[in-house]
Amino acid sequence: MIEVLLENIPLALLAAGLVLMGLEALSPGAHLIVIGIALVGAGLVGVVFPPAANVLVLAALTLAIGLAATYVYREFDFYGGKGTPQTSDSESLAGATGYATETVTNRGGEVKLEQGGFAPYYSARTAGGTIEEGEEIIVLDPGGGNVLTVESLDSIGEDEIDRALARESSSAGEPTVDETGSGDSSTDDSIREPETEKSG
Repeated sequence: MIEVLLENIPLALLAAGLVLMGLEALSPGAHLIVIGIALVGAGLVGVVFPPAANVLVLAALTLAIGLAATYVYREFDFYGGKGTPQTSDSESLAGATGYATETVTNRGGEVKLEQGGFAPYYSARTAGGTIEEGEEIIVLDPGGGNVLTVESLDSIGEDEIDRALARESSSAGEPTVDETGSGDSSTDDSIREPETEKSG
């Protein structure tokens, strides 16, 4: 029995590698492709060059091909997302923005977050009201990552803090965009100091 297994190790490696690569196709991002490539590579070498079908040679080939596959997998970033912030836990979703992919009510719906990682689609509900499909949203409560509580960006508008800041700026006499008309605070030429060249 063991002799039959040892004679067919290249075929077993090839079959196991193909199964792992198939599983990666079903569940992308699981990193099974790296192990699958290593096993398929070693299996192919063992099938094509039968004298190299020694167990130690195949183990070394699996390791070498696996290291090369890992380097290529990380370097070329096949699934995207390299250099983008990754979600570390559900709390990091608070304040994230996106849009509703289907109507969101207080009972359910679905949203897609802009920085949602590999699977950016989340179940969502609103605190009150309805968010129509395509509307921009912001996450108020990540809810453990299972069901997000979201609100439409359009409905947030001005809050108490915005109104308090507006009162402070108007009481301090600072011109606002509405008062000046253009947002520029143009000054009188007589108040400007002359520019002088500094000597080093």
